[in-house]
Amino acid sequence: MNDTTPPGPQHLAATRWIETDHPAVRAFAREHVHGETPREKAVSLYLAVRDGLRYDPYRIDMSDAGMSASRALEQGHGWCVPKAVLLAAVCRAEGIPARLGFADVRNHLSTERMRHTMKTDVFVWHGYTSLWIDGAWRKATPAFNIELCDKFGLLPLEFDGEADSIYHPFDREGRQHMEYVNEHGAFDDLPLARMREVFREVYPDMPTDAQPIEGDFGTDAAREAGRA
Repeated sequence: MNDTTPPGPQHLAATRWIETDHPAVRAFAREHVHGETPREKAVSLYLAVRDGLRYDPYRIDMSDAGMSASRALEQGHGWCVPKAVLLAAVCRAEGIPARLGFADVRNHLSTERMRHTMKTDVFVWHGYTSLWIDGAWRKATPAFNIELCDKFGLLPLEFDGEADSIYHPFDREGRQHMEYVNEHGAFDDLPLARMREVFREVYPDMPTDAQPIEGDFGTDAAREAGRA
């Protein structure tokens, strides 16, 4: 059942990371927003963030600047959290209340490099965006761009502004994909200090300071899925 707790002014405000007032963020929103209703606008912005920025968990930068919406735009890529932050920012820029949601997920189809670095198949603090549309909060997960889904054999995540858009439990061939194991709830802003603490504890060998994991995630994904 969707959360129907009404939004407050904080869900339209700019923050250190959800840079609703940043010129690049506002320009991206103006360029990609389409439709007349909040639902139509939210769907167009979701698709723009999902497919306009390449998903790349090999390059995680948990510095203040590295987690911002403007940096994700500048780089043209990001992992799930910066892409969720960007979607929240552009939706707020267009008058759609937005917040961030987090969950721990077990990823059954990660790459060998990721498994070796993380030492686990659990992705802690996976990020998504929660948007206020037609009287309820709707979950939207803009992480995996459509090209990556094709390479990895994944079902693309669609968002219609009515149903929640969350990871599929299985891929196109029926293999296990994502399993939600713990929900952290919704946040008005990015809880970065808490995330850094958890990442240091859970992933001591993972670089989180803009030093990339060697290799290319998309290439590895395609090869291991037998689609290279």
